[in-house]
Amino acid sequence: MKHVAIVMGGYSSEWEISLASGQVVYESLDRTKYIPYKIHILKDKWVYVDENKQEYPIDKNDFSTNCQGKKITFDVVFNAIHGTPGEDGLLQAYFNLIHLPHTSCDFYQAALTMNKRDMLSVLKPFGIKTAISYYLNLGDKIDTETIIQRVGLPCFVKPNRSGSSFGISKVRTSEELLKAIDIAYKEDNEIIIESFLNGTEVSVGVIKYKGEVTVLPITEIVSENDFFDYEAKYLGKSQEITPARIDKVTQRKVEDIASRIYKILNMDGFSRSEFIIVDGVPFLLEMNTVPGLTRESILPKQAKEANISLTDLFDNAIDIALQNHLK
Repeated sequence: MKHVAIVMGGYSSEWEISLASGQVVYESLDRTKYIPYKIHILKDKWVYVDENKQEYPIDKNDFSTNCQGKKITFDVVFNAIHGTPGEDGLLQAYFNLIHLPHTSCDFYQAALTMNKRDMLSVLKPFGIKTAISYYLNLGDKIDTETIIQRVGLPCFVKPNRSGSSFGISKVRTSEELLKAIDIAYKEDNEIIIESFLNGTEVSVGVIKYKGEVTVLPITEIVSENDFFDYEAKYLGKSQEITPARIDKVTQRKVEDIASRIYKILNMDGFSRSEFIIVDGVPFLLEMNTVPGLTRESILPKQAKEANISLTDLFDNAIDIALQNHLK
């Protein structure tokens, strides 16, 4: 029986969503193979939370806990933290240092994919198409005319390093641009401003399943709001249609590009990439390396469409983490 630490929470605006993802992992793990533990990693505390909601501090020296006089250590970590520190490489580097296997990608890939600017820059030489973009760092001079000349209107203003939809604005006029930049700076001190792509938005999960890079069925996203914002993503203000209503040729293009990106970046674990398809051409928006894992989340729905149960999905992730640790 393997002791599995399911880390959840985190320091970002998505901490509550992460707790929900972690709870689903906890409920879904095969109890004949694993003893799961809910570990809350929050800004003010790292604790093991038992079934009675009693909290026991985590010793960060070796990621252990002392429960009723007994020291508990873990064989593997299941990472369910969206945003920092679980999706940006911080926890991955920590677990690597203490030689504890984990289900997510390595720290470099996590840090790279969390930074939209850097990830898109790495992928462009491989022919991956992206929106036209303009970058700002906190303190930079803001020349709205130059920005609009570059990206056009409407455009999107986004925090550069954020795993959520917080801080994103759709800008239609030059007067709205400064306000949108201020909103984005509340989430991050780096900003990416992108041209509007008028097309079909899709999301595609890519995982390693039974040793093979596997592209899951594609999901089409139809937002009731103006774009796929926080309400649309988490509060039911969107339709998520799996499989996506796209033709076979476009489907194969998206699958090929998503698989290529996973391999180019030498990924491990889960990934979910977002694309806008314009006239049959997929444009990459971003990649999430710790996507939502609730039953209503996109990647678990894609797995279900592929006849992969949550128990099998999570069991496979743990198996790969343990195998990688032995290499």
